Amino acid sequence: MRFKAFEKAISEINKQSLPGLEAQLKMAPSFRKKLMEQYKEDRKTAKLAAVLALFYPSNKGDTLLVLILRKSYKGVHSAQIGFPGGKPEPEDTSLKATALRETWEEIGVPFDQITVLRELSSIYIPPSNFQVYPFLGVAHAPLTFALQASEVDAVLEVSLADFMNDNSEVVSDVLSAEGLSYEVPAFTLNNHIVWGATAMMLMEIKTMLNKIFKKIA
Repeated sequence: MRFKAFEKAISEINKQSLPGLEAQLKMAPSFRKKLMEQYKEDRKTAKLAAVLALFYPSNKGDTLLVLILRKSYKGVHSAQIGFPGGKPEPEDTSLKATALRETWEEIGVPFDQITVLRELSSIYIPPSNFQVYPFLGVAHAPLTFALQASEVDAVLEVSLADFMNDNSEVVSDVLSAEGLSYEVPAFTLNNHIVWGATAMMLMEIKTMLNKIFKKIA
């Protein structure tokens, strides 16, 4: 989709009710229910985080979504695909401010280039005990990226067409935080498997965009 058409369509996003858990669960791993029960008490003291799903135009005027490949490290989210984002800092005035600051720090996109359209449904991540608050934003001009070398291994510029194509929804074998192999629902985007919480958040976005696109078709 051309970004000019996407900009016009996305203006309807705040008129949509959030699909929430119903959409998220379409991409939930089979072991999530067990983990939710296992971490029931921990969730009461979950740490907060905020992430940004950022759409923007390519140099040719097509619509892109930015994801990041995290660095390999000793942690449960090592080398996974996700959104730019992270934990609040004392200077952050809100979780939206956290998402914008982390986007600047991790991929070098300044605050003033981003319009945050709305907050999406939060999601709990049991293995790391985070309650994550996603925000949906747009940048109205092509972006250049400066990666935070300690956190980000690469940027994935995903075309909206590929993201919205149902063929991008797959079932893949992955390793859980405990090192066990499972088949999970996932997106395959730019030759990467995107699963877990990121896929669940993406499914909420895709569900909302599908409703908007059908409405304006």
